Amino acid sequence: MSAAPALLSALPLEGRVVTGDALYMQHSCCEQIIQAGGDYLFIVKDNQPTLHQEIAHLFAEPKASACMTYAQQTDQHADRTEVRQVWVSPELGSYLQQELNWAGAQQVLKVRRQVFQKGRTLEQERYALTSLSGEKASASDLLRLVRGHWLIENRLHYVRDVTFGEDASQVRTQSVPQVMAALRNVVLNLLRGAGHANIAAALRHIAWNRHAALTLLGLPP
Repeated sequence: MSAAPALLSALPLEGRVVTGDALYMQHSCCEQIIQAGGDYLFIVKDNQPTLHQEIAHLFAEPKASACMTYAQQTDQHADRTEVRQVWVSPELGSYLQQELNWAGAQQVLKVRRQVFQKGRTLEQERYALTSLSGEKASASDLLRLVRGHWLIENRLHYVRDVTFGEDASQVRTQSVPQVMAALRNVVLNLLRGAGHANIAAALRHIAWNRHAALTLLGLPP
């Protein structure tokens, strides 16, 4: 988190929306973005227990539905169906700003993601806080922002952490971690540029095909 303020200060935030996972749900990040003329949408988890409890309690109250807005998206990929739902409420905005000092807080969200495939169901629920008011962003707009953030998580962070095993790497001395990160970025960009959507499958293909790596680099086999 020590790098976040420096990164944010280097970006043109005015008129932009910054999305992030729970690690960035910090008072200082929210304040910095608002002061720079931007907006934020951050996931809320137990690292901010009071905020998380307040939002969870709101969405657990049956009467809260009176002021909520709702949106849903459904995608079908072969035998895989993904349903994303969002419930949005402005009810906590003033309280979170004035009592809990969350700069710019306007709306809270409950996001549910369900994946149905081969008779199995995977369900995930998350809460979020945004500085975007209902006039600036509808429930559908916020769901698109959340989905865009999930795409980044799935296409970049998950691939780096799981497929490339970055988190498990024992290389930690001097500049070697930065060099390895750069090499992973090169490989990932080459594979994406070649049209590979499934990076793990692409790596397996290259491992079994001795000419595939050369072709990927534009070299003769």
